Amino acid sequence: MRIGTVHRATAETSIDVRVVLDGTGIYSISTGIGFLDHMLEQLSRHSLIDLDVKTVGDLHVDQHHSVEDTALAIGESIKQALGDKRGIARYGEAHSPMDETLTRVALDISGRPFLVWKVEFTSAKLGDMDTEMFEHWFHSFAQAAGLTLHVECLYGANNHHIAESAFKALARSLRQAATLDVRKADSIPSTKGVL
Repeated sequence: MRIGTVHRATAETSIDVRVVLDGTGIYSISTGIGFLDHMLEQLSRHSLIDLDVKTVGDLHVDQHHSVEDTALAIGESIKQALGDKRGIARYGEAHSPMDETLTRVALDISGRPFLVWKVEFTSAKLGDMDTEMFEHWFHSFAQAAGLTLHVECLYGANNHHIAESAFKALARSLRQAATLDVRKADSIPSTKGVL
């Protein structure tokens, strides 16, 4: 079993995360931000990564620290669970339709963090979450997990659908990239021999 656990404590947040890469999409999530909980539930369910997240943050200030640090802790847990990345497929891509919205995600578990973000929102909030924080969540997650990550909403109108399709496409891409390929179980998927 590929498992990662992280405890992250700062003056602003206290976070405990546990991931099981080879799970079934079971989750227990509490960040104090309802819409973020909903998105992380989608991430777990559609990636089949078991995800336990408990975040206690300074929400009396704003959401920034809780959102950022949760993304960092989840990304770090996934990186830990991947280990030396031996035998993984490495690349993943998915299109996620949600009613009128279509979002594309492509990623490489490269060890070279980078985010391309082509997603726009027309409202400042979704439920209790500031929409400007979505890009920051994906950026922090990519940094901590070591992903080259491209996220593009090809079209869409409903802000809830846009956000949710991005998380679902991330989930399906991550599931594909982290899958073990029995044909190369003993090798690192890089000509450099390291990722």
